[in-house]
Amino acid sequence: NLKVRKPEISVRPIVVSINASARQISSFLDQLLTSIYNYVTKDITFINSIDLIRKLKDYTEKGYLTSTTLFVTFYVTDLYTIIPRDGAIAALRRFCQKYSINGKIGNLKIDTVIKLASVVLDTNIFAYKNKYYRQIKGGAMGSPFTMVLANIYMLEWEQKLIAHQNRHHEIYGRYIDDVFMTTNLTKEEILQQLNETMKTDPNIKITITINQSLEYLDATIENNNGQLRTTIYHKSAWEPHILPNESDHPRHIHASIIYTMLVRAARLCSTVEDFDMKRLSTEMILLINGYPLKFLQQHMKNFFIQHDAMSVWIELNSEAYQQPHNALLYKPTRRELKS
Repeated sequence: NLKVRKPEISVRPIVVSINASARQISSFLDQLLTSIYNYVTKDITFINSIDLIRKLKDYTEKGYLTSTTLFVTFYVTDLYTIIPRDGAIAALRRFCQKYSINGKIGNLKIDTVIKLASVVLDTNIFAYKNKYYRQIKGGAMGSPFTMVLANIYMLEWEQKLIAHQNRHHEIYGRYIDDVFMTTNLTKEEILQQLNETMKTDPNIKITITINQSLEYLDATIENNNGQLRTTIYHKSAWEPHILPNESDHPRHIHASIIYTMLVRAARLCSTVEDFDMKRLSTEMILLINGYPLKFLQQHMKNFFIQHDAMSVWIELNSEAYQQPHNALLYKPTRRELKS
């Protein structure tokens, strides 16, 4: 398993546990606890970069973004495998006690939930070269319960940071093991705050980036002298491969790819200039993959007509661009419609 998204490239073995003895219990606990966790953390969880940009626009409109505002990101190293077994169980018990109804999570007593969680953690066993191994720290990668348990463990760790950010009207949010924050403290002051948080749990190691311009998920976020600028970020491992024009799919599928790529650019790019650069790069990617120029231009034109934005395409009208940008940015995504 090659971790190309991290600065240092490492290889690690992954054990497939789809048919593990406690797999069904793991799935059950995931379903039982994830809905509660998602409800509790809805204000501090980013579901995607669109969600982050919406919060940043609100932050800016309220006057909190200044010329000296810094952005902070950090990721937790090996989140799923670093949590201590006993510490995770203790955190889970406290979570259940806090959010239970009449001492129950669903129809189960808290003690029953804890016993089931212990079964899942204590049966992470595999055989290799005639030897048996048991995982004694963290959860199994791919086990449904591992993610929600790691999230619950992290939730306790991040409480002081969340409270600090709320007191100062700053943003704090996490997408699995990646955190994004805003701050109007100096770099030294926010580093001190983060270092104090790290001291509370030696198991959690974080890698920090602090700047006025940085990448988070698939967006580049920039504080341009007090003006928010956002655009699409492509990771270094990204390659321009999409469904080839020659593939035997219905033609509307190819047309929807053009539309979807333009929608993504309009959502994430805050300026018409950045949007147009992404439109041009989209056109090049599609041409490389065999899409006829006439077909491309027709469906790009349809996009601008649909959003009443022909002046954006023809004249790069910055003022006119804000209408489709905001309309698409705040339009619910498919994931939001499902939740």
